[in-house]
Amino acid sequence: MAQYYEQELAWGACDDDFATSEREAEVLAASPAECAFLTVPRDYAEPDGETVPVAVSRMASTGEATGSLVFNPGGPGGSGVLGPLALSLGLGETRIGEAFDLVGFDPRGVGVTTPADCYSPDGTTRGDELFPTLAIRPELTEDDTRAIFERCAEGSGGAEALVQMGTRTTARDMDVLRAALGEEQLTFLGQSYGTRLGAVYAEEFPERVRAMILDGAFDPTLATVDRFSTTYTGLQAAFEAMAAQCAQDASCPLGDDPAAAAAAFQTIMQPLADEPVPALDTELDFDAATGAVILGLYSADDWPTVIAGISEVRQGRGDILQQLALDATSGSADPAAAVNGNMPEALFAINCMDEQRLSPDDIARLHELTYEAAPFMDRGEEIDDARDACEQWPEAPTLGFPYAQDVEGLPETLVVSFTDDPTTPHTGGIALADALGSSLLTLEGAQHTIVSAGTNPCVLDIAADYLIDLDLPAEMPDCSA
Repeated sequence: MAQYYEQELAWGACDDDFATSEREAEVLAASPAECAFLTVPRDYAEPDGETVPVAVSRMASTGEATGSLVFNPGGPGGSGVLGPLALSLGLGETRIGEAFDLVGFDPRGVGVTTPADCYSPDGTTRGDELFPTLAIRPELTEDDTRAIFERCAEGSGGAEALVQMGTRTTARDMDVLRAALGEEQLTFLGQSYGTRLGAVYAEEFPERVRAMILDGAFDPTLATVDRFSTTYTGLQAAFEAMAAQCAQDASCPLGDDPAAAAAAFQTIMQPLADEPVPALDTELDFDAATGAVILGLYSADDWPTVIAGISEVRQGRGDILQQLALDATSGSADPAAAVNGNMPEALFAINCMDEQRLSPDDIARLHELTYEAAPFMDRGEEIDDARDACEQWPEAPTLGFPYAQDVEGLPETLVVSFTDDPTTPHTGGIALADALGSSLLTLEGAQHTIVSAGTNPCVLDIAADYLIDLDLPAEMPDCSA
């Protein structure tokens, strides 16, 4: 393994080799970012076998750099190469941006790092249905799941590449990156899915952690069905808060009674399951519409857009919700203009090696729990004979549940969590902090992640003191305001 850990990164311009679209290439070219490829073994069990080039980018510190801050923006499937550019907008002019080079990388399956490509060009694998924003599996046959795997393998470098797209493999890649950056220990900021990646890295390499902030925590104790159910409970709470706000306006499409908002939403949205409405240059069906609403629930700032989108659907069009979904994922329906355009496929492929494989009974239970926890998401129809879309993968998932338990030798770490986070509930932040022995910074409010934005001075001071000086307050202040 020495050949990997002793490599030096050849930093240069972020040219087309690091972009997945014309628009992405334009964004990278217009930035001062540098890029390089990190070489890792395709399979760590065979270090002398085939290799994988991992795309890496960095934004130089605005002061005298004391090290590198590695960032994962979430997902799974979020662009790591674009991550430092986004991070620099929030932290570039802060003490953190002055002290650290901001570094990101495309995990396997993401961007240009052995990208996951699972859509059939002619639609024969029903790509629009197999990779919905929702985590609910559609009705599939065994032939469907076989076609999914074969198309994913064909487009993604073969089965050998697909089975190496899990978080445990990516954590090992991140350790090689740490060494290639010249760092004895890793300084890491992970948000949302990035908290899972960070927790797994801490489990695998506890003594190689210098500092780690995990913001918007995945609960390491909950297996797939229970984690999704818990997430949907948080989404329902956010939906109800949005409905209560909407009810103050006489034109609210959900009516003036928040208690009846879910039923009003179903009346508007359920017909889309059979009769999608026109949306931009495509159509908006129930899954796409509800998925867009879910993405809008992540932040109260987006609630007016969601309400406007629901009103528009009631009038027979879905442009607003379709654009909301595009803005949150690829940015454009045009592949040449998209940013982070393979995120849905990357999320799918990575989860196939992380999440539990679900039996038909598991899926039926997930549906039941989902609609109990989040009735606004109910399609209004029975799902029979559903199958796990990953069932044909030739290897079992490698993450395991629970993970990151009883970790020894880990230094002080920091978990940040909102009380009413709509997608990674506060209970998960508590569980992750307990598992890692982390300090826990709790904020009041319905928001998902905050550190990378650099908008809260109190949070920013705590993060900077910790990342730079490894100093955490003995008692966390109230940063909610």
